[in-house]
Amino acid sequence: MLSKKTQYAFHALIYLAEHGEKGPVLISEIAEMKNISLKFLENILLELKNTGILGSKKGKGGGYYLKKPANEIQLARVIRLLDGPIALLPCVSLNYYEKCETCNSESTCGLHEVMTKVRDATLKILENKTLKDIVHRNKTAKL
Repeated sequence: MLSKKTQYAFHALIYLAEHGEKGPVLISEIAEMKNISLKFLENILLELKNTGILGSKKGKGGGYYLKKPANEIQLARVIRLLDGPIALLPCVSLNYYEKCETCNSESTCGLHEVMTKVRDATLKILENKTLKDIVHRNKTAKL
């Protein structure tokens, strides 16, 4: 399940993708339009800035903006940055692997096998979908 933090991050990123062509967007505007606590959103956007997804500009005309085009921001990357592993078990995680304490052998564990398939199917979608796909869907739904 996506955390509230990641859900809010996606809402903010979508807003920036939809409104960023005019330049940087004020955090207060995003918070108001997306009904997100300003303090919470500040922390989220700062984290996204520190990981290179967002940039910011200070002063008049300042705010946050996407550092890359929306079609280059993979959904999987955002989720990993904010929520950590996508896999449901640490023993099947590609980026956050940990040996299972309760399992004698991953090669014979049925749960490990099923969760590896779940991970692969999830990654197939999330690594091939970008912020642009969500923005496009939102625009299509509004028509």
